[in-house]
Amino acid sequence: MTIGLFFILLAIFLVISLPVGAVFGLMAILPGMMGTLNYGAIDVARAMFSGMNSFTLLAVPLFMVSGMIMAEGGISKQLFEFFGYFIGNKTAGFPCAVVVTCMFYAAISGSAPATVSAVGSMTIPFLVNMGYDVVFSAAIVTVAGALGVIIPPSISYIVYSAAANASPSALFIAGIIPGCLIGFFLMAYCWYYCKKNGEDKEKLQENYNKIREKGFLKLFKESFFALMTPVIILGCIYSGICSPTEAAVISVIYGFLVCIFVYKSIKIREIPKIFLAGSKTYVNILFVIAAASAFARTMTLLKYPQSISKMVLSVTDNKILILLLMNLIMIVCGMIIDNIPNIMILTPIMLPIANALGINPVHLGIFMTCNLAMGMVTPPMGINLFVASGMTKIPLLNLAKATVPFLIAFLVCLALIVFIPGLSLWLPSILG
Repeated sequence: MTIGLFFILLAIFLVISLPVGAVFGLMAILPGMMGTLNYGAIDVARAMFSGMNSFTLLAVPLFMVSGMIMAEGGISKQLFEFFGYFIGNKTAGFPCAVVVTCMFYAAISGSAPATVSAVGSMTIPFLVNMGYDVVFSAAIVTVAGALGVIIPPSISYIVYSAAANASPSALFIAGIIPGCLIGFFLMAYCWYYCKKNGEDKEKLQENYNKIREKGFLKLFKESFFALMTPVIILGCIYSGICSPTEAAVISVIYGFLVCIFVYKSIKIREIPKIFLAGSKTYVNILFVIAAASAFARTMTLLKYPQSISKMVLSVTDNKILILLLMNLIMIVCGMIIDNIPNIMILTPIMLPIANALGINPVHLGIFMTCNLAMGMVTPPMGINLFVASGMTKIPLLNLAKATVPFLIAFLVCLALIVFIPGLSLWLPSILG
């Protein structure tokens, strides 16, 4: 089977909306069925089981359950009010507080859709009540929610580390500055929008006063355990006390203790329901990762990654042009496929090219994740758009148009992250 036919069939199967896991499994076995490769169904099944036999990947379902616990426990409310206390009376103060809340919640859940859902369900009605346009309010959460896969701990980093044989801890450290940079640029646009369109100062001051009336000590006491969540999770990883997988276990236990005994927002009888919801969500991802592992194994045996690398490098040896091409491919793929399957497809293809250009695998993982995060906010398959649209009943295309200025800010940050490797690699070089 030629490399062109292989990827044409892959594209056709994805376009006609076959389940992604089934597509990967079919493409893994197809070369063997056509006689191109001595690689049968038993070998594919073995590769699927082998792909899941990873201590690192155990962190994925654990962080997913942890995110669900925090969402059920209403952690986002404590975070939002705490940040609103400091900046709520400034221009674009509350919209910026939404972005900061998304950044903090991202460091708890590791998931973009979970961040949009948990933060948006509480903050969008709040912003609308203060006079902000509902489409603008939803657009903030839709784009800022994408930070859920960039700011550590990120499920995407865990999957990439398994696919690229990279250090998950190094990826977690490397994602801090890029994630904060994107958050800063999103807040800058919020400030520009509010300065240009104006704000209802009377309503803003009224709501700000309600938060201030609680007093700093009371707010700090209410939000302390929520604020400590990312500190405990990431602190355990960065200090070397435990691995990301072990930190994921800690995050689940800590989440239950806080939500059951401190905030009392979850009842003990609700625990089985949360685990069941987590299992239903993860089982789909589990099959996709397993099938994608077999798919990647097939591509490796066919030597497609090396062939693609040689083709790209034969066209030009200009590093800037190659980087632009790589990013364009990633953004387009992110627009049509979810980030985890994308990582499993793109990593074995992009890694040889990155190695040839002298790009650090950790740096590649960061800007790949940033590209795919943008795809989560763009049609036709932008999952963040679907989550926010479903919550607010805003037509998908209207919401997509409102996200464009935010995405431009995101794109500027992406260019900086791609062409200034130090933004990603400086902290790992110090803390690693």
